[in-house]
Amino acid sequence: MTDNEQIKQAEEQYSASSIQVLEGLEAVRKRPSMYIGDIGERGLHHLVYEVVDNSIDEAMAGFCTDIDVTILEDNSIKVTDNGRGIPTGMHPKEHRSALEVVLTVLHAGGKFSKSNYKVSGGLHGVGVSCVNALSDLLVAEVHREGQVFVQKYSKGKPITPVEVVGTCEDTGTTITFHPDATIFTQTIVYKYDTLAARLRELSYLNKGIHIRLTDTRSLVDEFVTDESGETKATGRQVYRSDVFYSEDGLKEFIKYLDAGAEELIPEPVCVNADKIIPIDIALQYNTGYSEKIYSYVNNINTIEGGTHLQGFKMGLSRSLKNYAEKNNLLAKLKVDLAPEDFREGLTAVISVKVAEPQFEGQTKTKLGNSEVTSAVSQATAAAMDMYLEENPKAGKTIIEKIVLAATARAAARKARELVQRKTVMSGAGMPGKLADCSERDPEQCELFLVEGDSAGGTAKQGRDRRTQAILPLRGKILNVEKAAGDRAFESQEVRNIYTALGVSVAQEDETGEKKMDLSRLRYHKVIIMTDADVDGSHIATLILTFFFRYMLDLIKNGYVYLATPPLYKVWKGKEEVYCWTEPQRAEAIERLGKGSEKGVSVQRYKGLGEMSDQQLWDTTMDPSRRRLRQITIDNAAEAERTFSMLMGEDVPPRRQFIEENAHYANIDA
Repeated sequence: MTDNEQIKQAEEQYSASSIQVLEGLEAVRKRPSMYIGDIGERGLHHLVYEVVDNSIDEAMAGFCTDIDVTILEDNSIKVTDNGRGIPTGMHPKEHRSALEVVLTVLHAGGKFSKSNYKVSGGLHGVGVSCVNALSDLLVAEVHREGQVFVQKYSKGKPITPVEVVGTCEDTGTTITFHPDATIFTQTIVYKYDTLAARLRELSYLNKGIHIRLTDTRSLVDEFVTDESGETKATGRQVYRSDVFYSEDGLKEFIKYLDAGAEELIPEPVCVNADKIIPIDIALQYNTGYSEKIYSYVNNINTIEGGTHLQGFKMGLSRSLKNYAEKNNLLAKLKVDLAPEDFREGLTAVISVKVAEPQFEGQTKTKLGNSEVTSAVSQATAAAMDMYLEENPKAGKTIIEKIVLAATARAAARKARELVQRKTVMSGAGMPGKLADCSERDPEQCELFLVEGDSAGGTAKQGRDRRTQAILPLRGKILNVEKAAGDRAFESQEVRNIYTALGVSVAQEDETGEKKMDLSRLRYHKVIIMTDADVDGSHIATLILTFFFRYMLDLIKNGYVYLATPPLYKVWKGKEEVYCWTEPQRAEAIERLGKGSEKGVSVQRYKGLGEMSDQQLWDTTMDPSRRRLRQITIDNAAEAERTFSMLMGEDVPPRRQFIEENAHYANIDA
C-alpha cells in the first residue's frame, strides 16, 4: 500500500464514531498524571493529601479540630475527621445522594460557594473524586444527623447504594481507600516519613488542629520521656504514631526549621494582619548564609513563589533600609546594598488565605493575584518597623549582618566572575581532569562526578566515551552550609563543576527569584558516583548540599542523580552475582551454595577503585543495567531543615537525629 493510499484509508476511518467520550471518572483513569502529577511515589502520596485537604478545609471553616490518618496493613489509607460530614441528602439536579455526587463527579463540591468555605486549597473540586477514580476500593462513612451512612466504590463507580448502618452522636467523615495497582504500577507502598512531613507542615499552618498519623503495618519499641527529659524504653511494642499539633503556628514552624542553626535574634518576628487578606508570617535571622523562605496560599506550598513572596521581600527590605539609614548604621559600608543582602541568614514562612486565588499554571505553584503584593508588603513593613523600634539591640544586630552580607556579596561577585570567565561560554577550556564525551546533544550526555583520581581512572576506562564524561573531584569538597558565598566560589572543585557543566551562576530576576540559565547546560544527567562506604556517603552529601544551595534548578529540573554501586560480589566457580543489599547477599549465597556456604566466596566493595573497569561498567555505569536514584524535592521545607541540621554548625540536633535513626543506618567499621 502506497503512502497516499494509507492516508486516504486513515481519513475514511476517522469519522464521528472515532470521537471517544470519557464518561464520569474515566478521564481520570485514562490520564491520571493530568490530575495528580504522576503515577509514581509522588502521585501515590498525593492521594492522601487530597483527602486530608478536605478535612483541613473543614477545619479552616471552623468545623473540625481532629484529623486521624492511618496506614493500614494492606497499604490502604484511612482518613477520619470530626467535621460536619459530607451531606448525604438527595442532590436536586443529579437526583442521587450528594455523597455520591461528591465522590463521582469532577468539579463537584462545596468549595465553589463562599457561603460554605471562605477559603480552601482544593479549588478545582477534583480532589476526592480523583482519589475514588484511582482506588480499587473506597469506602465512605459519614456521621451526620444522628445516623451513620456508608457507601462503597471501586475504580470510581459505586458498588453499593448509600446505606444507613447505625446511629451516632457525633459528626464527621471517614474515607478509606486502597490505591489501584493497575494505575500505580511502580509502588503502592506508602512512606511514613513522607506523609509525616506534610502533616507536620499542615499542623503549623493551621494552629489548634490535632493531626494524628498511625502506621499499623509494623510494631516499634515504645519510648517515654520522664520529667527530667530522659527518654527510656518501656519494653512494649506499639504502632508507630505521631500527633502533630501547634499552638503558636508559624512561630513554632520557624523554630522547627531552624533547629540546626544558631539564632541571631532571640525570638522569631511575627506578622499578623486580617484586614482584607488574612496574612500570617514568621521570620528569624540566624548566623548562617542561606536564605530560606517558604510561601503558602490556603495551605498550598507555592514553590515558585508569586505576588505574596514579592510583597514580603519588598516590605522587609524597605523597613530594614529605612531603619538603617535613620540610625546611621550604614556609614562603614563601602558597597551598595542589594535586595538579597537583607535576606542572608533569613528563615521565613509566609502564609496567606485568599478567597479567589489565581494560580499560574495547573500545578498551583505561583500566586498571581496582584492585590496581594501591596497587602503583604504593607503588613510586613509595619510589623518590622514596630519590632525594630521596640528591639534596637536586635535591630542593630540584623543591620550588622546585612552589612557583612553586602561586603561578602561583593567578594563573591568577583569570585563568580572568575568562574564565568572560565566557563565554556567564554571560550575557555574545560577543567584539565575532565574526560569529556564526543556527543554534543545534552539530552544524550552524562557527567559522572567521581570521588578521587583512582576511581576516576577506572571510570574513564570503563565508560561509554560517546555519551559519558568523567570529572574526578579531589577529596571532600567544601561544606557550603558553613561557608559564605565568596569562599564557596574560591573552591577549585566548585569552579570545575560550573565550568564542566557550562552553566552560569544563579541570578536574581526582577521578582526576586534566583534562577540559573540552563540553556547551555552540557549534560542532562549529572551523576554523583562515590564509594559505597561512610566517606563516600559524606562526599555525596557535600556535593548534594552544594547543588541544593547553589544549583537548585538542576535538581528541580530532574538532572541530578546518585549512582548506586553494589556492596557485594558473590561467586562460586564461574557464576557470580552482584548484590546491593544484605538480603540480596544472603539470597545469593543460599542460591549459589544450594543451601550451604561451602565454596561460596563474598567480596565486600568498599571503594570504586576495588572494581575493574569492566565490573564498574557492568554494575554502575551501563544504562541498561545500572541503578540510578533521581534526586527530587517533594517537600522543600523538610529538605532545608535536613540539610541545615546535618551540615550546619549546631551539634545537638544532629546528635538527636543520629540517636533516633541509628537503627536504620548501616555503619562501616
